[in-house]
Amino acid sequence: MALLAALLAAAPLSGQQQEQRVVRTLKFQGNRAIDDYTLSTVIATSNSSAFASKWYLRWLGLGEKRYFSEMEFRRDVLRLLLLYHQSGYVNAVIDTNVVRTPRDVYLTFLVHEGEPVRLVRLQIIGLDSIVNERDLKKQLPLQVGQPFNRLLFQTSADTITALLRNVGYPYATVLRNFDEDDAALTAAATLEVVPGRRMHVGQVPIEGLATVDTSTVRHMLSVHDGDLYQQNRLYQSQRDLYDMGLFRSVQVLLVDSLPPAAPSDSLAQVVVRVAEGAGHRVITGVGYGTIDCFRLQAGWTAYNLLGGARALDVTGNVSKIGVGSPVDMGFTKNVCRLLEGDPTSDTVNYNLALTLRQLTFFSPRNIARLSLFAERRSEYKTYTRQDIGVNPAFVINARRDIPTTIGYTLSYGHTTADQVVFCTVFLICSQADVNLLASDRRFAAITVSGARSRINSLLDPTKGSVVTLALMHASPAVGSEQPYEFNRGELTTSRYFPIGRRNTLALRIQAGTIVPEAFQSLTGQGVQYVPPDQRFYGGGPNSVRGYARNELGPRVYVVDSTLVATTRDTQFVASPTGGNTIFVFNSELRFATPLFPDRLKVALFTDIGQVWERGQEGNVSGVRITPGLGVRIATPLGPVRVDAAYNGYAAEPGVVYLQNDVQRYLRQLFNPDGTPVIHAPARPASFWSRVIVQFAVGQAF
Repeated sequence: MALLAALLAAAPLSGQQQEQRVVRTLKFQGNRAIDDYTLSTVIATSNSSAFASKWYLRWLGLGEKRYFSEMEFRRDVLRLLLLYHQSGYVNAVIDTNVVRTPRDVYLTFLVHEGEPVRLVRLQIIGLDSIVNERDLKKQLPLQVGQPFNRLLFQTSADTITALLRNVGYPYATVLRNFDEDDAALTAAATLEVVPGRRMHVGQVPIEGLATVDTSTVRHMLSVHDGDLYQQNRLYQSQRDLYDMGLFRSVQVLLVDSLPPAAPSDSLAQVVVRVAEGAGHRVITGVGYGTIDCFRLQAGWTAYNLLGGARALDVTGNVSKIGVGSPVDMGFTKNVCRLLEGDPTSDTVNYNLALTLRQLTFFSPRNIARLSLFAERRSEYKTYTRQDIGVNPAFVINARRDIPTTIGYTLSYGHTTADQVVFCTVFLICSQADVNLLASDRRFAAITVSGARSRINSLLDPTKGSVVTLALMHASPAVGSEQPYEFNRGELTTSRYFPIGRRNTLALRIQAGTIVPEAFQSLTGQGVQYVPPDQRFYGGGPNSVRGYARNELGPRVYVVDSTLVATTRDTQFVASPTGGNTIFVFNSELRFATPLFPDRLKVALFTDIGQVWERGQEGNVSGVRITPGLGVRIATPLGPVRVDAAYNGYAAEPGVVYLQNDVQRYLRQLFNPDGTPVIHAPARPASFWSRVIVQFAVGQAF
């Protein structure tokens, strides 16, 4: 060990001249217990960037060149040996293979791991009856029979310390001792627990307040006078205070790092230290989206409004800028070409909202929210919703495992869609009935939603799961006017499995159903109506990617009366109608590329799904399976992705309606035998015409 320390501390000779060689290759061979990435982090020598190391890219002269140091290279061998010894591989041997040219060097570390020292006994003493020793041992990172990894041994001691500090022992410590027999390749370890005195929390002073009321801060705390000391309550309090938006710095900590001098003292001193920040926040943003064209948003938030941790949010956003009236600039001919011919994009979308939030509603765990809003929103090629309303909501368990939101929506407005949608889906073909459904009416609904999130990242999760459930009920009993009577439920679950350090297998299942109540139309027929903005739609960058947005599932076709004699597939205009049932399954394998592995990923995916209209004749049948390939580029806003999916199916068939552009009427076409005319588009002829390209920011799920 003395020789190892001396070599690691040695400095290169000042007079020694080293040739500047570029590291073109750095590899590890023979390592099984420790992966390449971990080995590369403990050595000083590093490989040049991809553009400077890959033979097929080097000619570009780009990338960062990293140079070879003979002295550091010798030290790297010792660093690797030290890592292996700490990991339990005392017989490990590190050889090297070095190829030098006048300008370049190619390095390979040849690892002979040998058999490890294995832990044959792990003893924990001093716990008494605080916790169950057998259950505790199952939670420790170091297990009997595994290689005796000293880092995991330390982590096991830290695990016990953290457990004790969460059950009332703030000054608990764990002493470590072990006996290692390198000849027999065995080790016996002992963890001696010194729990100290079980303590409760004393008075909790709050320091650093200037304008914020002390009672407001105290109400947000999860630790109070007289509580049993729990370290995780301190962390939770710190997070909750940060979430208020009032402070730029928050500390909730135990004052003394040593046990109290008096053995009889059973009160732990916890202090809250804060530094107040600005009392408001302003955000602005501009952006571009394929179905939004250009968009603009702005918001202002006032924190601690009138005291009591209240917050006031004023937000607004406008989209369809450049294609919708009154700011139509003809962008459908160029940068927003996807929106050309989309009837929902003829006017700008907007949303104005005034929201008052009470962050501590009877408890720090609950949030009350009251919103006033006015909006015009549209869904690509399907519907437009314009209304004003109010939305009170109550979030239970907001800062814990499963936040549940109970909300009530009351709005006054209307939803518009193509007349063929009303006629084919709702069997409402008379203009009077269509006008009734498209007129301003009162809509009210009660919603209950919950989410359980266990993921390690909001922008790009690689481990954990997310489960969300949303239920909605609309009827005259809660304030709706007919025909808004339906029940809606949707369940989504996602799971993420890490594969190695940079690869991830992601799975998602989405299922939903709508059960409408019947009402009597003006023509006397019974109709089950669900407004288009509440129906299910499939297809798009976050659904079944082999279909364009909203193009999966039932549809109808419209053809101009002047073209009926010479119609071709390209002259039929499809109108997605959505459905009352949906099922989608997504699977995606995301893996890093050799080129820029931390920034660039490739995804192989398969999307399976379908949208159905229960109770409708000629309904679509069978799920659709669309495999594909995508690229992910990491950015501060989340991954920017491009997905290309193969769709080997013809578009869904649908009934045909005839439209007269002059008189603006629709008429369903029938065959001579009285059956409806069904248009069944042909399957795209070429391979590339079956490939659907989707662009989006953020992972698909």
